[in-house]
Amino acid sequence: MAAASNRLDRFLARTLQRSLKQIRLDLVKGRVKVDGEFCDEPARLVHQFTRIDYDDQVLQNNLPIYILLHKPVGVVCATKDLQHQTVVDLIDHPQKHQLHIVGRLDLNSTGLVLLTNDGRWSSALTDPEQKVPKVYEVEVEHPLSASYVTAFAEGMYFEYENQTTAPASLRILSTHTAQVVLTEGKYHQIKRMFGRFRNPVLKLHRTAIGHYRLPSDLKVGEWQLGKCCVINEGGKGHEDMSTGSF
Repeated sequence: MAAASNRLDRFLARTLQRSLKQIRLDLVKGRVKVDGEFCDEPARLVHQFTRIDYDDQVLQNNLPIYILLHKPVGVVCATKDLQHQTVVDLIDHPQKHQLHIVGRLDLNSTGLVLLTNDGRWSSALTDPEQKVPKVYEVEVEHPLSASYVTAFAEGMYFEYENQTTAPASLRILSTHTAQVVLTEGKYHQIKRMFGRFRNPVLKLHRTAIGHYRLPSDLKVGEWQLGKCCVINEGGKGHEDMSTGSF
C-alpha cells in the first residue's frame, strides 16, 4: 500500500491536462506552490500528502490519518464483509473508507489494530526487512513448559510455505498463558506454532506493533486518532515514528 512519489511536472500535467512544456513554463513563472512555497523545479518529488497550489487553486491538500483500534472478538480485519462486522464499521470518521489495515488479526483474536491512509507509514511497519516486533498475549489449553521457549526461539519449519519461522520470543506468564513476540506474520503463525505441541490457542490478544501499544484505558471496540507522522522523502517522519504516540 505504499504511496508512490511522482515528479511535480508530471503531477501537474496530469491534473491540469496540460503539456509538460506548458507546465514547465508555469513553474518558471512562479505559478506553483509546494507546501506553501513557490517551486520552479520540474523534478521535485511530491506524494499524496504534499500540498500543491496552482495560482489560487488548491490542487491537492490531503491529510494523513492514523487510527488505533481495540478489536473485539467476532469483528473481521477487512474494509468490507457481507457476513461480519468489520473494524472499519467500528470507526466514526468521515474518511474511514479511505483507510487500510496495518497488520490483520483473525476473527476470534482481539487487541491492537492500526488503520491509516498513509501507505508509506504502513509499509514501514509491515516490511519484513524492518523486523518490527509484534507482541501478543496467548492463553492455551494445556500447561506450558520450558520446551516451548526453546522451540519458539529456534524457529519452526512450516511445510506449507517451505520456510522456517524467524526466532520468536516466548515468555511464560502462568501455567497456561504466555507473551509471544514475533518479527514476521505468517498465516495463523502463533496458532500453528502452538499446534506443534498439540496445544490449542484459546485466546490471542495483540498488545503492540513496534512502539505502538494498546492503551490500557481504551475499551474493547473503541478507537482513537493518532498524531501526524507522515514520512518525508528522506524516509523519516515529521514526527518520530519510533515514539508510537497516539
